[in-house]
Amino acid sequence: MSSEPSSPAVSLPRRIERLIAGQATSDGAGVKLVRVLTQDLQRRLDPFLMLDAFGSDNPNDYIAGFPDHPHRGFETVTYMIAGRMRHRDSAGHEGLLENGGVQWMTAGSGVIHSEIPQQEDGVMEGFQLWLNLPGRDKMNAPWYRDFKAGDLPRFTTPQGVTVTVIAGASHGVTGAVTRDATAPLYLDLHLPAGARFEQHLPATHNAFVYVYRGTVSIAGQSVPPQRMALLANDEQADGVAIEASSDAKLLLIAGQPLNEPIAQYGPFVMNTQQEIYQAINDYRAGRLGETAA
Repeated sequence: MSSEPSSPAVSLPRRIERLIAGQATSDGAGVKLVRVLTQDLQRRLDPFLMLDAFGSDNPNDYIAGFPDHPHRGFETVTYMIAGRMRHRDSAGHEGLLENGGVQWMTAGSGVIHSEIPQQEDGVMEGFQLWLNLPGRDKMNAPWYRDFKAGDLPRFTTPQGVTVTVIAGASHGVTGAVTRDATAPLYLDLHLPAGARFEQHLPATHNAFVYVYRGTVSIAGQSVPPQRMALLANDEQADGVAIEASSDAKLLLIAGQPLNEPIAQYGPFVMNTQQEIYQAINDYRAGRLGETAA
């Protein structure tokens, strides 16, 4: 873990447009979770399609996991805070996601995969983010990579803020993954009480914060735990400033909007309804994920 490189201060931080609590739901074989970024926010937070937060110490809430299910047209980013989950997919990829690790999967033209817990007790906690692909890339070949906790770039600021750079770049540190079309920034920030963290953001990028421990303040507004702060788009703003009154942990996520039509049917996200019909037909005919054959 390195010390923070020099970075110019944010001169006009973004304010909070609104706070969002998320919706309790279940997915897979009944895994209980909170859908923080819901479908009605997809246009506002383009290129992000969904963010789920899952966390429980009750095995009944997670033990059945996510059996075989398809995806097409976007990327999934799974960040494991605690617990162990095994991934298998139709493209022949397999990996074990453990504490602090990230699984980045580009579904592209189609993949069928499963995510099954490798534990029978203890805490399982983490996040899954869905990141859209531009239309030109939606039918590309699937791609997958596991990053162990030690593979993720980290640095610590002079104020003691620990920053894990999953995607994009922060204070001169480049993350594990970069993407040209959507330019995603994905940071996990651990702020000690009294600390402040500033991050430059392009004014045109959509951005949000999700606090999963403690409470922070952004532009004078408090953000309690288990809340998303949707950051306002202001053409004059050059970033965000986050202050912690107590020890806090949060995700800071931002990206460049694609400004393309979004057509979604469950695990398929394309640009048109005709492409959705094709995805459904391909899945029913066994053509989705057939690259494994």
